[in-house]
Amino acid sequence: MTYTPWPKRDPIKNCFLVPNEIYHLKLSYGAIAVYGYLLHIEDRKTYQCYAGYKTIGKATGMSENTVRKYVLELEERGLITTEQTTITTQDGHKRNGVLLYHIRPIQEAVDRYNDWQMQRLEDAVAKQKAQGRLSRLCAAQAPLSETGQHPAPPTP
Repeated sequence: MTYTPWPKRDPIKNCFLVPNEIYHLKLSYGAIAVYGYLLHIEDRKTYQCYAGYKTIGKATGMSENTVRKYVLELEERGLITTEQTTITTQDGHKRNGVLLYHIRPIQEAVDRYNDWQMQRLEDAVAKQKAQGRLSRLCAAQAPLSETGQHPAPPTP
C-alpha cells in the first residue's frame, strides 16, 4: 500500500467559477465578495438563488446594511437583479421572504461598463472643447494693447 499525503480531488467538484471580467469592472471588494457568494449558492441551471442579507452577511463577515449596500452596487452594475418574495405563515398571514437573485450574464455588465466609460470620455472631451471655446472667446473679446498687455479698465 502506498501512502499519499494528499487525497485526490476532482478539480470541478465543490468549486465554482468567477468570471475574470469581474475584476475589471472597478467593483468594491465587498461587492466582489457578495457576488462570489451568490455565484457559490446559485442554481447552475436557472442562474437564480435565494438568500437573505443576514445569510450573506454571515458567510462574508459583513453586517446586513453593508450587504444591502453591495447588493445595490451589483444591481447598478447590471450583474444581478433582485425580486422580492413572500411567504405565507401557518396562520395564513403573508410576510416578506428573502430576495430572489437572478445572476445576469457577465458580458451584459461588461458592455454596460464600457458604454458608461465611453460616455464619461465623451463628456470630458465636450467639456474640454467648451472650455477651449470659452477661453478663445474671452481672448477675442479683450484684445491686447500694443505693449502686449490687456488694456486697463476705464476709470470712472
